[in-house]
Amino acid sequence: MRSNSEPDTILQNHILNMYGKCGSLEDARKVFDTMLEKNLVSWTSMIAGYSQNRRERDAIGLYFKMRGLGILPDQFAFGSMLRACSGLNDFELGRQFHADVIKSEFGSNLITQNALVAMYTKCNRLEDASVLFERINEKDVILWGSMIGGFAQQGCEIEALQLFKEMLSNGVYCPNEFVFGSVFSACSSLLRFEYGKQIHSMSIKFGFGRDVFAGCSLSDFYAKCGRFDSAKTAFYQIEMPDLVSWNAIIAGFAYSGDSSEAMLFFSQMRHSGFIPDEITILGLLCAFTNSATFFQGQQVHSYIIKTGFNLDIRVSNTLLTMYAKCSDLSKVFNIFEEMKSGVDLVSWNAILTACLQHNQVNDVFRLLKLMHSSQYKPDEVTLSNVLGACSNLASLEMGYQVHGYTVKTGLEVEILITNGLIDMYTKCGALENARKLFESMRNPDVVSWSSLIVGYAQFGYGNEALELFKNMRNLGVKPNHVTYVGVLSACSRVGLVEEGCHHYRTMETDHGIVPTREHYSCIVDLLARAGMLKEAESFINQMPFDPDTIVWKTLLAACRTQGNVEIGKRAAESILKLDPSSSAAHVLLCNIYASAGSWDDVARVRKLMRSRGVRKVPGQSWIELRDEVHVFLVEDRSHPKINEIYMVLGELWLQMIEAGYVPDQRFVSIEPLDE
Repeated sequence: MRSNSEPDTILQNHILNMYGKCGSLEDARKVFDTMLEKNLVSWTSMIAGYSQNRRERDAIGLYFKMRGLGILPDQFAFGSMLRACSGLNDFELGRQFHADVIKSEFGSNLITQNALVAMYTKCNRLEDASVLFERINEKDVILWGSMIGGFAQQGCEIEALQLFKEMLSNGVYCPNEFVFGSVFSACSSLLRFEYGKQIHSMSIKFGFGRDVFAGCSLSDFYAKCGRFDSAKTAFYQIEMPDLVSWNAIIAGFAYSGDSSEAMLFFSQMRHSGFIPDEITILGLLCAFTNSATFFQGQQVHSYIIKTGFNLDIRVSNTLLTMYAKCSDLSKVFNIFEEMKSGVDLVSWNAILTACLQHNQVNDVFRLLKLMHSSQYKPDEVTLSNVLGACSNLASLEMGYQVHGYTVKTGLEVEILITNGLIDMYTKCGALENARKLFESMRNPDVVSWSSLIVGYAQFGYGNEALELFKNMRNLGVKPNHVTYVGVLSACSRVGLVEEGCHHYRTMETDHGIVPTREHYSCIVDLLARAGMLKEAESFINQMPFDPDTIVWKTLLAACRTQGNVEIGKRAAESILKLDPSSSAAHVLLCNIYASAGSWDDVARVRKLMRSRGVRKVPGQSWIELRDEVHVFLVEDRSHPKINEIYMVLGELWLQMIEAGYVPDQRFVSIEPLDE
């Protein structure tokens, strides 16, 4: 801009404001630096530009430079600085500015008070925000909206709804679209369909039925509540849906698992002239979670490559996760290799999680070594995956090493890591180590308690598990579904049928925990172990859903132990209806017939196996010795020290015979011949 006249400060301030709102901060700074006369508005405009465009540290630096020149801030400067503190999540700095506000003449200014409440809520200091909110006599709808939105965003959804109700009961304030958006979000998190439906009617009454902001949150609410027709209706009622609205409806259907609808909206969005951004792609990829949706996931992957979104590390990491859920591990490794030097810590954690999901624990340890040689070091998510691999492999030695690393790096104090260590120790049978670690915790959570309870139950220490459960209840820790798996398993191990049935009956009434298939399997095991096979079978037939093979196998195994041919036959038939190729059902049924001396039936089942091409999967076990894992299969003679191993087994057998041991021939496994 060329002119012979002297620069106009007011005009330059307007230019500063324009550049700031357009995000052209370099141009704004050039104008600011060349201004011969800067007033408070000049400084405030430049500070606001930085704050609004996520350059919080530049805003703070410029503010202190202004103060150093003796220029006092006004309510707008304070508002920008408090917004910067929110962006940095710097509560302590925010408190310092609060003190400056109190000392200034703007302590009772509504703009400053709104900014303070917003800062406290975004920094998750809801108690401080509430105290300040209550002290403000003259509130406006923005202040109410900040407080309601803060509660909704920080997981206090009930409080958000109560405050919304209080706002309406005053009869003074009319909620705006942002208030409705926050309230719909609160209903989404609570999955309170009836509340959301009533508030939807209210939003229409206040004239926000077609508003883009309220409609975006409303469609997301309906999708999360599983009311997909209502979600689509709410979206199509938005007068002018923007990119955020399209992203919300796509993500809503994607997170609910409806990949077809998510893809449909993705197509409609592009045909409407909107260009997808990385948020669109990240939401859409979450729709593909199994092999049935893999083809759609591959289509989106092709689009990602075509449009260059694969250069975005967040998109590539989400692709890794998608392939891990939908495909085999080799394709996941291909994606990881294609990322090359662009990987970050999230990428490493994603590939480690994929290996664990596909039960490739050796790959977890291999990748961990590669990760150590990279610029990224393990965090709590990494170590949680590694501990999961140690648990699956029952590798106590590796678990010790990971534990040592967590102590060295200070990560042991993270509750995710501590819980992972407890779980690892229990699954490796090191219950004493698990108990010591548990007792060293200041505030063990429900996961800590449940891991230890399940561990004691699985290794036959039922009474100890039940005592732990009693202590947990006395301390006011609310159990979850995993806790009750441990409790019911403990009752099964020590034969406490009545107590187990009592816990099963009260888990829903006392704690709202609806029994899952796993809990039903525990009750079947409880009854079957106690010799109550008829009651166990009757319990299975009364289940509210179709029993799976696990439940029937639990009953079948008990029938083998107790020699009940009649119920065992029915259990095996039920398994074979669900899975005709089940080798376990065929073999167990063979053994039941053999223990009863029904050799004709044994021959019949073995013939049936041959006709169906069913082969028994060989049993496998392993032992870790001197940092090496030795794996053994049934009748496997490939181990380099097999002669020495059989020699020791022979010596042990002789010692058992000399000690008077008489083998129980009923439970000698009848192995089908490979013919």
